[in-house]
Amino acid sequence: MTERTRPTIHSGAFSVNVMPMTDRPQATASRDPLLQPFQLKHLTLKNRVISTSHASMMDDGGMPLERYQRYHEEKAKGGIAMTMIGGSAMSSRDSSWGGGQLDLSSDTIVPHLTAMAERIHKHGCAIMSQVSHLGRRATAYSSTWLPVVAPSRIRETRNRNFPREMDEYDIRRIVADYADAARRCRDAGLDGVETVTGGHLIGQFLSPLTNTRTDDFGGSIRNRARFGLMVHEAIRKAVGDDFIVGIRLLMDEGGNGGLSAEDCAEIARIFEAEGHLDFFNSIYGRMDSDLLLSEHNMPGLFQKSAPFLKEVEAFRGEVKLPLIHAAAVRDVATARHAIRENIVDLIGMTRAHIADPQIVNKIIRGEEERIRPCVGASYCLYKKVHCVHNPSSGRETVLPHEIAKAKVARKIVIVGGGPGGLEAARVCAERGHQVILFEAASELGGQIRIATAAHERRDLLGIVDWRVEELQRLGVDIRLNNYADENDIMTENPNAIIVATGGIPDTDFIEGGELCTSVWDVLTASVPAADEILIYDGTGRQAAASCALELIARGKKIRYAMLDEMLAFEMSYTDKSGFRKKFAELAIPRTVDVRLIKVERDGSALLASFQNELTGEITTQHASQIVIDNGTVPMDEIFSALRDRSANRGESNFDLRFEQDEDALRAEGSFEIHRIGDAVASRDIYSAIQDAFRLCSNL
Repeated sequence: MTERTRPTIHSGAFSVNVMPMTDRPQATASRDPLLQPFQLKHLTLKNRVISTSHASMMDDGGMPLERYQRYHEEKAKGGIAMTMIGGSAMSSRDSSWGGGQLDLSSDTIVPHLTAMAERIHKHGCAIMSQVSHLGRRATAYSSTWLPVVAPSRIRETRNRNFPREMDEYDIRRIVADYADAARRCRDAGLDGVETVTGGHLIGQFLSPLTNTRTDDFGGSIRNRARFGLMVHEAIRKAVGDDFIVGIRLLMDEGGNGGLSAEDCAEIARIFEAEGHLDFFNSIYGRMDSDLLLSEHNMPGLFQKSAPFLKEVEAFRGEVKLPLIHAAAVRDVATARHAIRENIVDLIGMTRAHIADPQIVNKIIRGEEERIRPCVGASYCLYKKVHCVHNPSSGRETVLPHEIAKAKVARKIVIVGGGPGGLEAARVCAERGHQVILFEAASELGGQIRIATAAHERRDLLGIVDWRVEELQRLGVDIRLNNYADENDIMTENPNAIIVATGGIPDTDFIEGGELCTSVWDVLTASVPAADEILIYDGTGRQAAASCALELIARGKKIRYAMLDEMLAFEMSYTDKSGFRKKFAELAIPRTVDVRLIKVERDGSALLASFQNELTGEITTQHASQIVIDNGTVPMDEIFSALRDRSANRGESNFDLRFEQDEDALRAEGSFEIHRIGDAVASRDIYSAIQDAFRLCSNL
């Protein structure tokens, strides 16, 4: 067995010898449950791992063109058994939420689907599409500007349209549209389709919460299932028996008068008995509000990983058809458990494949420890479909997943070991460069280390841990406890310098800012927290809100003032709804639409002055401690000191490397300098990592 040695990590004047990592034997198909083939009707799937349908928002006018195809092809190249496209793909023209869906309502899409099927199939991967009608989830105010239809005239909270109750003509038309959409998928060479219940039209007929009809489509479970049965009968007639048809079916609506687990089991048996379906894709709960969506169908920040496996296991005992499930299955161990214990036949790792489309190949190669982890940040639901720490996902046409070797190896110095600096070091080392990383702190991770002091954000450490392991594998020279100055850097005679020094909390934006405490200081406990604290949130990001929850968990009393009109303004809908719920449960007093303009001493307390953003009115609040978050100020001293001495004068083009004479760059003492992440401006993790990847993949 060969041995790969990890480098020495320097910590100030001392060195830490890291234990060597031995190669692991490759996983074999005979041993790993995830690598077993599965026979789905006539279709042989090469393993048990799939990506389920989701709205990637990468279509072009409803068509799956190059961007859409390349995004899914990357998963196929990565070894996945099947990728399912077309999340909420519209079967009818009145099933639009305004954009971001595949449009299966006309034959225009067929040649594009054909090209996509050929692209996916060449990698030994199957491809299916979701076929759906949104019902009351559609919008009447964009796209086709058609009225919204539903089983009953009940408005959805999330999408806020008042639907018209469907008549018999609507039912016949939409059933036929489903069949035509499925036929188009078959004609294009796809392997199958799935319909979807949940908050979509078939589910709206099924649920007593959304179906109050008194005709043959309402009342009993059998009657409420009638529309779905008609849809699947029509689809089967349109596509024949040698095409796979399934349904993403609710296994429980989660209480509050909706479908129970027993109701859903009865519905499943009804569908099975009709004989038109080939599989169930089991889902849990409702999606008619942001909160329900983030707690049920698309588990977010405040949900544990794979939260519904027990419910799936119970549902498994009620059905005979093959079973799929996907809901925050973030890691291989959980996926393997679901297959090994026969909870499901196929496991969806959809968001995990946005983080790393090479999951299956890495398992096969015995490199499971090198899988880039899904950290549950839900960034892919906010800035679809970008992963918070994989800048290539969703940008396959402009950013590669595989890093090419550089033509000429260089010596590169990186200053700062936060997410941007770690990514810069990783990419440069993969390119074949000699890399030195200076970090002033005793640990790598930068602001992520601070963020994870709040309990609900601890999974973000996966972003750091994965990169540290990669840097060790690549032999990067890491120097901790080293506050490098320009002399330290220039002593290394680098060809390129990447300044990733981040920023420091902005306390200078107001008069009296020096009297305030930063979110960083209280999260890390470098400044003791008082018993009663006023928090000012000037960003709408996670920092201040998560700090508030952490301080309450420590027994502190909190008041909260914010610049925005609502809490968590800049967060994804999953995080936004979760934080709002937590604040409501804890009854945290909030003041909205106010800007902090001054802090001064008033006896033994502090007095904060706020200006209302709408009226200009000045109000004040006393507090023993005022904790603030107003973003960061760049720490760019090194950059400023060296930019005029550099060959590129500090100019960076993140899409194409700054054009320099190669001989000049190789000349003694010649170097280029770039800055990334918060060393440029206060942004987020994704921005820092993307800066690093875009820049360094061209160095």
